[in-house]
Amino acid sequence: MPDSDSASAIRFVNVSRHFGAVKAVDDINLDIEDGEFFTLLGPSGSGKTTSLRMVAGFERPTTGQIFLHGKDVSNLPPYERDVNTVFQDYALFPHMTVAENVGYGLMIKKTPKPERARRVQEILELVHLANLGERKPSQLSGGQRQRVALARALINRPRVLLLDEPLGALDLKLRQAMQIELKNIQQQVGITFVYVTHDQEEALTMSDRMAVFNLGKIEQVGTPAEIYERPATAFVAGFVGVSNLLQGDVAQAITGSPQTFAIRPEKIHLAETGTETPAGQCNAAGVIRDVIYLGMYTRYVVWLDAGAELTVVEQNLHTTSMDVHHLRGQRVQLSWNPAHNQVIGA
Repeated sequence: MPDSDSASAIRFVNVSRHFGAVKAVDDINLDIEDGEFFTLLGPSGSGKTTSLRMVAGFERPTTGQIFLHGKDVSNLPPYERDVNTVFQDYALFPHMTVAENVGYGLMIKKTPKPERARRVQEILELVHLANLGERKPSQLSGGQRQRVALARALINRPRVLLLDEPLGALDLKLRQAMQIELKNIQQQVGITFVYVTHDQEEALTMSDRMAVFNLGKIEQVGTPAEIYERPATAFVAGFVGVSNLLQGDVAQAITGSPQTFAIRPEKIHLAETGTETPAGQCNAAGVIRDVIYLGMYTRYVVWLDAGAELTVVEQNLHTTSMDVHHLRGQRVQLSWNPAHNQVIGA
């Protein structure tokens, strides 16, 4: 039984959440450490948002227990939990100023006005909105409104902040900038952030650790590097980044074993047929079936003589679109370090 001295900010113990016959969350166990930026990653319907809602108290487990800092909160209402939530739609009061929105929670708690003003100003400085306190939400950009929602959630100093796809409505460049800013803010305030997203790049950018969800279960938990470099299942290999999966006769021809393995596209070296490769490398010959020029890098789809398809990615250090498109249809030699092969299901 967890106790108050537990290092875990959040602990799921055999937690399930069923909606009729649908197992939205299916018997998960998970520990999220105090002070870490933890991401729940997975496609729509994988159980990540339901898990977050159970931590918040908006849903209750069908079976199992949820602990916050050692306390069983499985059946407590949201207002009795030391957490706060930031949603994608901001949920700001349109008739209030930025400062009034941010200070609303303190006003409900009857915090004295001078202290309320001081704390509002402090938190607005933290999210880089110090000079916008008198504006209305309608006068702000999407990124600024998201910062207001974040400030409002942080001002009551919760021990855990839950973020449900908060950057989903922003355009790509702003979303990327906000990813870095969110991580910096989390490091400054030092509280536990639990972040839900289906965006693998977002998860890799911000997380200390992450859990990959699929069909209500957790497929793998680890640091971004562990999950990307060493996917535990075929689902993780395919969902987090792009991965080539080879198995059966093709795997046997390349590695000497029919076991399924994953190899990331950027680990593969592409060269002209007949090019000598270092001893001990994995080798495969084939024909370039397609060339996709993507600016910083080019993606090659190669049909192997062994009877499978491999995706190869190369950075465009010395090439342009004019240089690469004529390679379609050419025979090539592929090679890579076998240490980069990740056996799946071992």
